[in-house]
Amino acid sequence: MANRHIARSIVLQSLFELDFRDDTVIDSEELLLRNAAEFANDVVDLSFVRELLGGILSKKSEIDLVIEKAAPDWPLDKISMIDRNILRIGLYELLFADAKEVPAKVAINEAIELSKNYGGEKSSKFVNGVLGSVYKELGEPDKDAVSKKKKRVIIDIPFEQMPIERLAGAVVYAQSEGNYYLALVHDVFGYWTLSKGGLEPEEKEMDGVKRAIKEEISLDVEVMDEIGRNEYVANHPEKGKIRKQVTYYLAKSEYKDLVLEKDNGGLDEARWFKLTEVQDIKTYGDILPFITKAVSLISERI
Repeated sequence: MANRHIARSIVLQSLFELDFRDDTVIDSEELLLRNAAEFANDVVDLSFVRELLGGILSKKSEIDLVIEKAAPDWPLDKISMIDRNILRIGLYELLFADAKEVPAKVAINEAIELSKNYGGEKSSKFVNGVLGSVYKELGEPDKDAVSKKKKRVIIDIPFEQMPIERLAGAVVYAQSEGNYYLALVHDVFGYWTLSKGGLEPEEKEMDGVKRAIKEEISLDVEVMDEIGRNEYVANHPEKGKIRKQVTYYLAKSEYKDLVLEKDNGGLDEARWFKLTEVQDIKTYGDILPFITKAVSLISERI
């Protein structure tokens, strides 16, 4: 509905001004009403505008973490102010809005339209790449829904020709007062997963694991058994599809407080779990086999 598109434009203008002038000194309601009066000649659903702007502001820190995770090569302050706030609108609707009101594809398409209308030459490609990456992480909801618009022909890069990124990670365990624990990290998509990081050129995997764990959760680890390899395709906003190849190890550390580094690629928590608690956590299906194997190896050592 065109009315909703105008409403999103008003929200974008308001977010831009809040970003530009420092949102701690501006009344967002007053700003919104002024922009609505100046921006739209048509009748606008102010309740929708208020709900959208208020929702984005309340979830801003979480949304920004998602942007950092989905666009790791682009620090938030290096993304243009227009693109940054278009992403905030798109990600709020994609992650937090009622999917019946705003289906995933509508959220993405509306954000792309905003980027075409208000962004730079490459804005729509960048916005599409970031939102597409998050959409895939969510399991591609409504993927099979038939669009009323004519389908565009998308040419995929063959799997064999996709660039490869090497990573290494670990199931980290420790012992304390007779109990064994696993150190896991929580991402902004709501899943507990394994600490990992990209490998430097020519860096050995076991050295990369030690560095990555230290950088991400401040643990010094002793790397032990290799427990498996995983490969998945990720969407990069600039490079397109990338094959990510991860080698996982079992690693031992001292049981101490976990300190999640600030530059963490979209993680929001790190904590220890007793082995008996692991079966109840929410994790990715392709990660569970590595955790299961690690628990089995740890049990053999007890």
